Amino acid sequence: MKEALMYTDIPDVTLFARGKVRDVYDIGDKLLIVATDRISAFDCVMPNGIPGKGKILTEMSLFWFDYVSDIVPNHLITSSVDKYPTEIAPYRDQLEGCSMLVRKAERIDIECIVRGYISGSGWREYQKTGAISGIKLPSGLVESQRLPETIFTPSTKAETGHDENVNFNFVVNMIGEERATEIREIAIAVYEKARAYAEMRGIILADTKFEFGRVDGRTILIDEILSADSSRFWPVKEYNPGGSQPSFDKQFVRDYLDSLNWNKTPPAPELPEEIVAKTLDKYSEARDLLIK
Repeated sequence: MKEALMYTDIPDVTLFARGKVRDVYDIGDKLLIVATDRISAFDCVMPNGIPGKGKILTEMSLFWFDYVSDIVPNHLITSSVDKYPTEIAPYRDQLEGCSMLVRKAERIDIECIVRGYISGSGWREYQKTGAISGIKLPSGLVESQRLPETIFTPSTKAETGHDENVNFNFVVNMIGEERATEIREIAIAVYEKARAYAEMRGIILADTKFEFGRVDGRTILIDEILSADSSRFWPVKEYNPGGSQPSFDKQFVRDYLDSLNWNKTPPAPELPEEIVAKTLDKYSEARDLLIK
């Protein structure tokens, strides 16, 4: 298996941010976003990556940006290295297929999580309170069940450590009712269009998260969207509510880590080669089913 691209090295350009998965470079009024092969789980970055994962994430985001462009604009300028500024050209080997040149936006610091099914942290919260992010749900739901309607369950965006689930009023107090309502409506509309498409391709889009920014007074989608890193993908043919589901996303890595005696804090354990290979297979299969 080829070596994973864990960290980019582009000394001629200012490193703007290094997140759990992406390296972001500042190019004046633009940003260069590189999806590395790093993988995180439980808000911890694993010491080894998934070779080729960054290219899969980028390919999926590019497809979805185009597919939902009738609902909301996005920050993409180009993903063609040939069209990048000249100072980046020498680093083609690090950037080809896994990077995007995008407009710089004023980021809205909220993880916009949309759920059509009850799973993960939403399921755990429902078991305790009967609600998710302050949204009261019917009693008697089972794990992985489809919800009566799509819900918007935001969280804070932590650069390090754990995100915190919040209710809609938190978002209103942060950015105002008009803008909060706008991003909620856009996020739900994008999710529902993508969910309908994914189901036709044999995948259930259980939930996902979006990030938004503002450019020239307009709200736009930023970062990545609807990838196996930011979404739960389940195979339609194997769907069986009442427990956890087989998945095409990094839930496979989470399940492996849950089997270890690890306290979910850094340093994270190294992933065995078998787990790396199976994770790559799952990401690749999701990509192929959805956009090939």
